[in-house]
Amino acid sequence: MIMAGWSIAALLVLALLMWLAARFVLSGPDLSQLAPPEAEHFAGTASSGAAQAVRARVMALRETTARAPLRRRLAVTRQAWEALLAHQAHDATFVPVHEAGVAGEWVLAPGADPSCRLLYIHGGAYAVGSARSHRSLTTALSCLTGCAVFAVDYRLMPEHRRRASVDDCRSAWRWLLQQGPAGPQGAARLFLAGDSAGGNLALALVAWMRDAGLRAPDAVAVMSPQTDSTLASPSLRTHRHTDLLLGPAFGPLLKLPRTLLLWLLWLQLRINPSHPVVSPVFGDLSGLPPTLVQASATEMMLDDARRYAARARAAGSPVRLQIWDNQVHVWQLFHPDLPEATEALAQISQFFMETPQRRDG
Repeated sequence: MIMAGWSIAALLVLALLMWLAARFVLSGPDLSQLAPPEAEHFAGTASSGAAQAVRARVMALRETTARAPLRRRLAVTRQAWEALLAHQAHDATFVPVHEAGVAGEWVLAPGADPSCRLLYIHGGAYAVGSARSHRSLTTALSCLTGCAVFAVDYRLMPEHRRRASVDDCRSAWRWLLQQGPAGPQGAARLFLAGDSAGGNLALALVAWMRDAGLRAPDAVAVMSPQTDSTLASPSLRTHRHTDLLLGPAFGPLLKLPRTLLLWLLWLQLRINPSHPVVSPVFGDLSGLPPTLVQASATEMMLDDARRYAARARAAGSPVRLQIWDNQVHVWQLFHPDLPEATEALAQISQFFMETPQRRDG
């Protein structure tokens, strides 16, 4: 009986310690009192033929992955993402890169200027997606900006740790500073963009550049970025039924007790989920280049975008926030079929082209 009593007491102490660690170490600062930032609002309709076609594609993608056996679900999901927009023709040349620890491809629209470079970081929950799956975005950005776009193929989870994606993006930026499509060449202008998980990596990357004393991009654009890996943003829960893409996949996870969820995130990431390297919203956001953040009013990542914009502005960094009605997560991916995607990408291009070159470049 005494031993049983000691065992129960030990379990209670362990549970208390785990709760305290989750509450004060893993969860990060409380951002619930942040005032909503000012945003530019753009109308979009869910009833247009193009929007319905996009929703149908998303639903088909969901059904394909849901039907797959659990042991093959990741492989099937990756294949489905590669096939999602494979029907599209792209007015660009694609040049594969595998050198100096950097993998990816150059995306070169006709007339692209090799001295104007854009690093693109694809999304996919750090586990799916590739330079190839996001060619609709990278081709459009090269066409609209006239830049040579380098789409990095960072290492994916679960084969690799989360930190590998961070390291690969850092290596890609160092390489891009000196390398153009035809070989070693300095850059006149530099830009950075990413979507969803790639938006997270981009925002963490630009803070690292500042701290490392490296040349920063003239401007940054992120689409539906994840900025808080502790999964604390209110819209993750309130918008899970209106987010056709993320809701079914991540909604059930958010029903777990907060303490358990944070420990599971720590085990998955092998990094404190509140660390700025995976949760850029909790980092030092001062001294960053002009940044454009786009998000949908109906997606789960809405408050990740809002909170990052609010904190970056409070730190003195120039940030524009654009919120679009009735769009799926990373709707820009569906350019040119979806008019709102084309308009959003035009906004990014205009933002880049109107931003002066940084003097520290």
